[in-house]
Amino acid sequence: MKNVFRTLSLLSFICCSVILMLISVGYSRIPNEISMKEYDTLSAGGTYMCQPIDISANATINSSDEYETSVKLFNIFPIKSAKINVSDRKYVVLGGDIFGIRLYTKGVMIVKIDSVSTSQGEASPGNKAGLKVGDIILKVGSTEIDSNKTLSSLISSSQGKPLKMKIQRGGKTLDISFTAVKGSGDSQYKAGLWIRDSTAGIGTMTYYDRQSGVFAGLGHAVCDVDTGEIMPLSGGDAVEATVKGCYKGESGTPGELCGIFSGKSMGDLFINGDTGIFGVLSDYNKNAQVIPVALPSEVTQGDAEIISTVDENGPRSYSVKITKINPDSSDMHNLIIKITDKDLIDLTGGIVQGMSGSPIIQNGKLVGAVTHVFVDNATEGYGIFAQNMIETQLSLEETLAQDMAG
Repeated sequence: MKNVFRTLSLLSFICCSVILMLISVGYSRIPNEISMKEYDTLSAGGTYMCQPIDISANATINSSDEYETSVKLFNIFPIKSAKINVSDRKYVVLGGDIFGIRLYTKGVMIVKIDSVSTSQGEASPGNKAGLKVGDIILKVGSTEIDSNKTLSSLISSSQGKPLKMKIQRGGKTLDISFTAVKGSGDSQYKAGLWIRDSTAGIGTMTYYDRQSGVFAGLGHAVCDVDTGEIMPLSGGDAVEATVKGCYKGESGTPGELCGIFSGKSMGDLFINGDTGIFGVLSDYNKNAQVIPVALPSEVTQGDAEIISTVDENGPRSYSVKITKINPDSSDMHNLIIKITDKDLIDLTGGIVQGMSGSPIIQNGKLVGAVTHVFVDNATEGYGIFAQNMIETQLSLEETLAQDMAG
């Protein structure tokens, strides 16, 4: 009999220890505030259960408000109270069409520093001034630099006198002194700098907002092909484009869509950043069908689809699998996707340049956008959460509203 009591006592001690441990873990890991989107449902199963006070358990939340909830272990042992913040879920019009990008830089970007042949030998004014590849020249004296032509004119007319340059490097603004040298061949003053003041290409539109007309595409920044630096945007426009062919992707060689611009402008560009290209459409359908945007927590590994335009037939759905999710990625590589659609593999070999921005759909929600292809395997690539793009969109809308009010 004593052995039975000892056994029961030991089991009771173990059970109490496990319960105390679960309560401690739940208290530390369950946040004091829980963010939910419109039409989300509260989970009423599992180890930890949320019991709403102001609304019934498992009820669909459909208004913007705040609620208090009691969190319990096994729906028996109270752990803590938490606040539920309910906000409107974002709805957008699905993209999938390619578009042309014409981007003009803020200042001009140095992509190469060369030497200049002078009567005294080779000289490098750029190196002597401390310039580096990737630097952005913003001003020379009081003149803002908006093109290669403007900079060249100031250099050639400097007569060898020092010029005060304002440059941007790594997010910091610096002042430097630059002195051009006279070339030995034509006696012109030269800088020995190769610069870029614009770029163009094609990408895929991910979505647009039918209330504001703000659109998002690419899912990543447009970078300079020589330096890899993000092109600083001073202005630009999105134009209509069509696909005329495709170079298929192979191991070690990314493929590419071949597109041509129609010349018709679709809207203006305002942001070129880590989450993509953003602008405002000049004409859009305010009654178009919308799709809900998923929270990162709603994205799961498994079957999904992408919407892409890879030929003259326009946007089409292709099957993919989400194989990995990384919500804390610092470089916005939130998803790894694998193309499983035979038709798309036959057409393109997998993911190719120009497909960046292709919306990723799962369980009837926009969960993300295709961003990059794996160079060694064209059937796999990265994606970004749609919610990260939404946050940039909302920031742009706020800035535009302030500019309009001002």
